[in-house]
Amino acid sequence: MKLNIRVLVMLALLIGIGTVLHAVMPPIFGVKPDMLLAMMFLGIIMFPRPQYVLLIALLAGAMSALTTQVPGGQIANMIDKPITAFAFLGLYLIIRKMVRGPIAAPVLTAVGTMISGSIFVSVVVFILASIPVGFTALFVGVVLPATLVNTVVMIVLYPVVQSIMKRSRLSTAA
Repeated sequence: MKLNIRVLVMLALLIGIGTVLHAVMPPIFGVKPDMLLAMMFLGIIMFPRPQYVLLIALLAGAMSALTTQVPGGQIANMIDKPITAFAFLGLYLIIRKMVRGPIAAPVLTAVGTMISGSIFVSVVVFILASIPVGFTALFVGVVLPATLVNTVVMIVLYPVVQSIMKRSRLSTAA
């Protein structure tokens, strides 16, 4: 398994940015969106290889676990991120051949955030029983608003990153 140092640096930057945003992001309508998730999705779109996806998923899970304020969120993040990352990769590999243009990234981000949120909430509510609220209430009250925020972030960030990638040698390094 050969990993490119330029790609690793870019993934580390995304994880670093996502971690800071995850830690300092104020709640929006009472919900603290997982900005690290959006950065993970961006890294997967930029470098859709299983070895990079595994690396960014494990790092995103660890960093989310360290910065979460949800009771039981440490375990939930470590379970959620790798499953979500590979589900997102599979969807991306299928969709990228069918849908061209700037619409695919935000749509996949919305779907990926809902997958991630469903796994996270399921682990917290059903397995850990650390929150005395039902799945549906958390999905509607937390996951759907986070989906909206992550999708808007991707609408803004993806064209910028795409432009940078076209101008850099990084896209050929992957």
